[in-house]
Amino acid sequence: MPDSLTDGPTTGLSVVVAGGGTAGHIEPALAVAEALQQRHGATVTALGTTRGLERDLVPDRGFDLKYIDPVPVPRRPGMDLVKLPWRVVTAVRQARGILREVGADAVVGFGGYVAAPAYLAARSLGIPFYVHEANARAGMANKLGVRLGGTGFNAVAESGMPGEVIGIPVRADLRTGDTAAAAERGRTQWGLDPARKTLLVTGGSQGAVSLNKAVAGAVDTLAEAAGFQVLHAYGKRNSAPAEHENYVALPYIEDMAAAYAVADLIVCRSGAMTVAEVTASGLPAVYVPLPHGNGEQALNATAVVEAGAARLIADADLTPDRLVTEVTEILGDEDRLAGMRAAARGHAAGDAAGQLADVVAAGVDTQRHP
Repeated sequence: MPDSLTDGPTTGLSVVVAGGGTAGHIEPALAVAEALQQRHGATVTALGTTRGLERDLVPDRGFDLKYIDPVPVPRRPGMDLVKLPWRVVTAVRQARGILREVGADAVVGFGGYVAAPAYLAARSLGIPFYVHEANARAGMANKLGVRLGGTGFNAVAESGMPGEVIGIPVRADLRTGDTAAAAERGRTQWGLDPARKTLLVTGGSQGAVSLNKAVAGAVDTLAEAAGFQVLHAYGKRNSAPAEHENYVALPYIEDMAAAYAVADLIVCRSGAMTVAEVTASGLPAVYVPLPHGNGEQALNATAVVEAGAARLIADADLTPDRLVTEVTEILGDEDRLAGMRAAARGHAAGDAAGQLADVVAAGVDTQRHP
């Protein structure tokens, strides 16, 4: 028989979101957290670890962050595998303590190291929990969550995890925000020329060496001969590139809403969250999928490429010459650029964050008033 909550608030709606590690897990969690707060007045607590990007992203967005120990699943036999059961027990105990402390009415998980302990803790306490899978191929933690009794939701069909398809939760300012103001903010903070078309290049929070190398070989042509300007996030762990005219290089872009708004085209990886945010922003894209893993990054971009909103280049094929060709073909053709922009806006998903927030709030209300 599950335990019941004995501590924490007893009124209002208290929800714990679990999605730590990478931006692909954290951003949809924060989008749903904002929707829960704005639409239902919920108190939202984020669950994370000290290793992930949530250390900075969650507090910056105004939410309380509670830590548990990470529980990575070893891919090879060894001492880490031997220690796994104890690590799971420890993390679940920590998660249970946090759920009790905040008087959680529901848990919403998005995969990553913290998700599985959160699902196990919620089940043990009799708290309803919800599982969202952003990728084209579901991860182990989320598959476990649904098997434990969580209500599943998918970004796309046939992810390998049961659940309704609702798209990826994207923060409201990317879908309905003032893009003119965001673009002006971007031009001001990065010193961009409003008369030049802007290429945004980013390899994510850690950067991407292959993208950086291609930009290094193409920047003279793109920023001088072709008459464009380049805003490049090269990654905090990588060396700063050489300076060029009409080229702004940053280790990391904090204000992605401004970057999306000021850009005319983006070259980037095709993580599920990136594809969702770029598409919601109506931004044409050239996606360069991460060459490792199970091929899910290429799958993430397939639908928007087929819709005409983006192009796909294999990582091995990304040379400076190929980058110049792709960018000039798109930015140098107003009709093509406008068509890709329209395709992106037409393909953008609906309000998945609001939809999931409403489901959670309704589920709690039903449990309280059966």
